[in-house]
Amino acid sequence: MSTRTSSPDRRTLPLLAADAVEVPWVIAEMGEQLQQDTSWEAHSHPTHELLWNERGASTAMVGARRWTITHAHGLWIPAGVVHTGVASAGTHYRAAQFRARSVRPIADVPVAVAITPLLRLLLERLQDEALPAGSRAVTEAMVLDVLAPAPHEVALTVPPSRLLQPVVAAVLRDPRERRTLADWSDELGVHPRTVTREFRRHTGLGFAQWVTAARVQEAVALLADGVDVGEVARCTGFSSATAFGAAFRRVTGLRPSEYRPGGGPAGVRSDGTGGSST
Repeated sequence: MSTRTSSPDRRTLPLLAADAVEVPWVIAEMGEQLQQDTSWEAHSHPTHELLWNERGASTAMVGARRWTITHAHGLWIPAGVVHTGVASAGTHYRAAQFRARSVRPIADVPVAVAITPLLRLLLERLQDEALPAGSRAVTEAMVLDVLAPAPHEVALTVPPSRLLQPVVAAVLRDPRERRTLADWSDELGVHPRTVTREFRRHTGLGFAQWVTAARVQEAVALLADGVDVGEVARCTGFSSATAFGAAFRRVTGLRPSEYRPGGGPAGVRSDGTGGSST
């Protein structure tokens, strides 16, 4: 297990347009186990990027949208898209870079990708520097064939609304925040419909839906760190493990246990059907 150090690591990378730098490969894969809490300032790559974790959870932000990345679900970021990132000490992240001029993006915007056992196996094979050129080309083609957006994603839009700032700050600071829509409306001095309209305008979700999505996003990070499901439910403000499980499956398409380390094949539900997260 890695040891947390006192000072965080703040990394600065360049802002590069798609294909701004020539690379000699189609897909290159790397990873790192972080010894410190780490943040990446705003940057963009000349390549498409696929991020996922072997251990722990991390966060990537594009504008007002933030995604939670785990072993179960990664994030596809198209070349040239500006993003930032945060990960805690002990996180073991992986990153695959795809040459933009050779690889058609699976989406023109960041999207979640289920890290299935097959995709993981193929990406691991590309780490072998002794892999013959022909075998590498076949493996790269298979990666591109199975790579696809997930039907759900662990993502949250943080509304850039001055009116909603106190609500957002309180919920993100502590997902157990109990104030209701009526409570917040009284505190903000506006009608409940005004708060609801602001949430829907900026996020597409109503107040209660947004709070649930924020709680589930925090829950995913705790589960990825190995925290017990019952404790996660308590820490994220759900009334019971049963209520938590129902809300979690509704948002992510997976059971909470599938986000814990060793919790089962990514993207495969207990009934054998595909699933992923929001």
